[in-house]
Amino acid sequence: MLPGAEVFDLFAVPARPIPLAGGQGHSVHAGDLVLSPGRDEATDSWLNPILAPLSAQLDHERPRALRLAMPIPTRDGRWVVDGWGATRFEPDTTECRDLDTLRATSHLLHARLASAAPTEPDGIRHIDNRWARAERIAFGDAAPTGIPAAIQPLVHELLDQHDDTDLGPNQLVHGDLAGNVLLDADGIPFVIDMAPFWRPALWAEATCVLDAVMWLGADPAAMTDWTTGARRQAMIRSVIFRLLSDLEPDVDCVRSLVG
Repeated sequence: MLPGAEVFDLFAVPARPIPLAGGQGHSVHAGDLVLSPGRDEATDSWLNPILAPLSAQLDHERPRALRLAMPIPTRDGRWVVDGWGATRFEPDTTECRDLDTLRATSHLLHARLASAAPTEPDGIRHIDNRWARAERIAFGDAAPTGIPAAIQPLVHELLDQHDDTDLGPNQLVHGDLAGNVLLDADGIPFVIDMAPFWRPALWAEATCVLDAVMWLGADPAAMTDWTTGARRQAMIRSVIFRLLSDLEPDVDCVRSLVG
């Protein structure tokens, strides 16, 4: 799937796309931008005005400790055209697979997002996709209906372990951080593809740890830090979230990790 002519025209880049590796394999590099499909106009209309100034602020700080992909509007002021959105292309990046770096990035990013979005953005609770639906079930904000039979026992077992432990305040978080952190040419973490949720930062970190162990080859021993108290409750919600949002969840792998 490639952008149509109107997408290239409105984002003012040449219609000579170069496919990019990583992610879901659908983004392309065109001119000085990365064009990515599957963007929701309603979400980007409130999210990108938060991310753009934060990205600029982070880029001007010295020394740099964190960077964030800069969202770019069209020449007529839109954020999305035919489902395509744009961010500034960053050359010479490499994928970050180191869990310690990912966790440090989570801490830094969520501290900055808490300041950039001090109140719940209008519209964040209206996002309706399989990730949002999974997150609401994971936190007990929606009934666990329509769950595939293969994962029903484990999901209900985990839901039964919910308690009212305080996970910290809700804030704007990146709910899909592992796999979406690159290292720039200077080795600075560069965060892409923001997946917005209004949940505790501890949950976003737990999801990052879980994903890194399942998908990025991180040591499963990292899960031992998430077996008691608030961290356990955050991880329970992360596991439910992944079981429900993944199209083909590995139930045996998940069960081995959460005990």
